[in-house]
Amino acid sequence: MIKLKVISVGRDRSGLFEPAVQEYAARIRHTVPLDLVELKAASGPHAKRNEGSAILERCGKARLVALDQRGRQFASEEWATFLARARQEARDTVFAIGGDEGLADDVLQKASLVFSLGKMTLPHRLARVVLLEQIYRALTIVRGEPYHK
Repeated sequence: MIKLKVISVGRDRSGLFEPAVQEYAARIRHTVPLDLVELKAASGPHAKRNEGSAILERCGKARLVALDQRGRQFASEEWATFLARARQEARDTVFAIGGDEGLADDVLQKASLVFSLGKMTLPHRLARVVLLEQIYRALTIVRGEPYHK
């Protein structure tokens, strides 16, 4: 069985996004194992590189999907096909969301896929909610459930 992991940098200090994250995570966990990893945001001149190293350390041998606004965009059905293929291959998948500065070049280069949620810039904490909702949506499409309309 496939395992999913979402690694994100930084915490939701506002408290606005965490309830939605937990709701979608619970829904996803009814279908596949999901691990949420929050990394502390680094500071200093090498913050982005240090965050990237921390992300890569936690990926193991899983397929890495990096979120970046310059990445490939998917329609919901295409995204569902991508996740269905990963499930068929029983290939664990890690989704990486960078901090305020985005993802380090090392993470983008090692990713099997650089994925974009859209051309607009989103706060990275909101991006985590949107990613989880889209994973949940894709899983319901694969199962033929009516969530996706």
